[in-house]
Amino acid sequence: MEYFKSGLKSVLGAPPPENQPTGADTVERLVDRLQSSSLLDDRRDACRALKALSRPYRVEVGTQAMDPLRQVLEMDRTDCEIVGLALETLCNITNPETFDAEVEKYGPKNKIGEQFTEIFIKQPDSVSQALAFLEEFDFRVRWPALKLMTHLLANRPKDIQDIILVSPMGVSKLMDLLSDNREVIRNDVLLLLIQLTKGNANIQKIVAFENAFDRIFDVISQEGSADGGIVVEDCLVLMLNLLRGNISNQNFFKEGSYIQRLTPMFELPPEVDENPLGGWSSQKVCNVHCMVQVVRALVAPGGPAQATAACQRTMRGCGLLQALCDILMASGVPADVLTETINAVAEVIRGNASNQEFLAGLMAPSSPPRPAIVILLMSMVNEKQPFVLRCSVLYCFQCFLYKNEVGQTHLIQTLLPQGNEAPALTTGQLLCGGLFSSDPLSNWFSAVALSHALINNSTQKEQLLRVLLATNIGKPPVTLMQQCVMLLQQGNKPQCKLGLLILLCRWVSYCPTAVKAFLTMESSVAYLTALLSAQENTDDLQETILQSMCALLLGLCVHFNDDSVPNYTKEKLCHLIENRLGLDRFQDAIGGIARHEIYSRTLKHPQPSAKDPADLLLDHEFCRLLKILEGVIVKSVLDESNPQEGKDTMTTLSPADSALVSQYKELIRDQDAQIHALTQANETLTKEKRDLESQVNELQSTISHLKDQNLVLRAAQINSTETKEQAPAVNDTDSSYSEIQKRLAETTAELEKLKIDQEDLLVLLLDQDTRLVQYKEKLLGYGEKIESDESSGELDANEQPESSN
Repeated sequence: MEYFKSGLKSVLGAPPPENQPTGADTVERLVDRLQSSSLLDDRRDACRALKALSRPYRVEVGTQAMDPLRQVLEMDRTDCEIVGLALETLCNITNPETFDAEVEKYGPKNKIGEQFTEIFIKQPDSVSQALAFLEEFDFRVRWPALKLMTHLLANRPKDIQDIILVSPMGVSKLMDLLSDNREVIRNDVLLLLIQLTKGNANIQKIVAFENAFDRIFDVISQEGSADGGIVVEDCLVLMLNLLRGNISNQNFFKEGSYIQRLTPMFELPPEVDENPLGGWSSQKVCNVHCMVQVVRALVAPGGPAQATAACQRTMRGCGLLQALCDILMASGVPADVLTETINAVAEVIRGNASNQEFLAGLMAPSSPPRPAIVILLMSMVNEKQPFVLRCSVLYCFQCFLYKNEVGQTHLIQTLLPQGNEAPALTTGQLLCGGLFSSDPLSNWFSAVALSHALINNSTQKEQLLRVLLATNIGKPPVTLMQQCVMLLQQGNKPQCKLGLLILLCRWVSYCPTAVKAFLTMESSVAYLTALLSAQENTDDLQETILQSMCALLLGLCVHFNDDSVPNYTKEKLCHLIENRLGLDRFQDAIGGIARHEIYSRTLKHPQPSAKDPADLLLDHEFCRLLKILEGVIVKSVLDESNPQEGKDTMTTLSPADSALVSQYKELIRDQDAQIHALTQANETLTKEKRDLESQVNELQSTISHLKDQNLVLRAAQINSTETKEQAPAVNDTDSSYSEIQKRLAETTAELEKLKIDQEDLLVLLLDQDTRLVQYKEKLLGYGEKIESDESSGELDANEQPESSN
């Protein structure tokens, strides 16, 4: 330290003891020396001293030295040492952290680094200058330049993203650093790219097209894959940034066969099974968690249907689904990894019949062996299991039943009598057990899971009416619907009642037979009306939603009523609603669910989620049903109530007027039936519209993909003048090629003509040879001497005797 002080004095000049200079004075002298010195060594010493002062006197150095430091970067760019010192000084000035010396003076949360960053980037070429130094291989320059870019990006992310986006080859310069064999640079550029790609789809696309996925997988492989350190996690976080919500990059990832490269990363080594407690370090848990997140980003429910289906098929074909299921069934897997893996399996099979069939046939290595779905449901209805794990199992089961008529049918069949077959634990038995347990959360889980077996499946709604449950000994069995209504009327917790109401609303919707079964049960309607009229206003969220769902169930019984129950026809139910509740109160109750934040949050994503078990109240598919039918139900009740008001006046009407009113009532009923039919047709058309929209979105993503490729190619050619100069020559070549093709066709025609002429000439020559032979024979007959044919190389047959003589 004394040596440093003496060196600093020699640089600054030792001031008189009685006139000690301030930090600002010292910085001013150094800046003046940096600007005025003609010797490089002097400027280098001044820059070194400014670097030493840039932490304790950041404000002073930043205020006075920023422009001179930029001049150094411009004028002395060939000297790596002074450039490195200048860059390190700028790194300290723009550092987003708060230095110890600044806490007392400026507070613990000052934004000095951000303010200097704003000043630094006001100069148009500052960031481009820092990017240019990334191309310098010297560690003294490249590393501080990289740290400076990191600080700038941390302080002003949006501005730096915009600058890099328009900077020629800006992203390419950063991507090249991933190939640097110095780990500290490679690791720092990973962190920089993670920040750079956040929330900017265009940069994400350019990074992906710069061969990012190959480089990321190479680094992961070098670092030990899932068993590697935090660098593997950084690589996976960057990959996740590039894929999540970016359809173009997802298509690029799928088409580049990168999904297949994920599969080996999920394969468990044999020793994990032999030693369940080993092989799962905290870092490996983080790595596998990120790997699963990457898989989920490719098959998220909100993506285009065709792209998601293609990824699902690829994951099944390359063994990735099998590897995920192996983790699912393995012992000793940490709870958070198991939870996220179940969610990933759920989205890989969601809506894909082949993958759903694969999970249905998967057997768990238990004793005795049981289907994997049964093992999962056992965890869901077990109140000792973690809440998030139980939610993930419900999500997986919902995805298994999504658009899976075979799976829905099989579930309902397990609840029906099976004859004399040996009893076995089934999915239906587990759900019934959870439905009637003492745990409210198990009640909710089981009711919601069972309701998903009834979505868009009227046949199974009617089959479920046949399910009988054994009660106490000596008493007749009751139907499943009777048991649900009985539990609803008992003093259970609101969460249990909400689950039962979700099941009943799904059951009676679009199923007049289920409506009839519900209305014929004793006190079923009376309970709903009593609960609705008991409390008009309540601050309890669960009670408010409970009343709204009772109103919805009552409205469904009106809308889907076929008037087969005399005491509760459409008219009588509407009259009851109007007299006991009032139409305004009924309408307000049904619309009350959609006014809560929990409704909009649940409607956004099909995965059940809540911070606390008591907050798990609504189901995604139920919210979708409510959104579709809310207005239709209210209109149906209002339409039935208005004619009812005029019925009492029919006694004062003439017979002709009464007949006319009756005719109009029939017309209204017919129109109501037509409205119902049109509503169903509208749902079908809405589904088709969503499918078409997904196709349009996919086409738009393809167009965007092509535009991005064009953008990348144009960006890569900004600094290449040769391509521009050769462009006209290329056009002269799409024209010369046409001329060559034309001349080739003409030459080919001439060649064919010559071949024909040659064949004709050969025929003539052959004919001439034949005649010559004939003439020779005649001459020999006349005793004429014939000379040998030199062209043939042979002697005539008559010459041999003469030559022998």
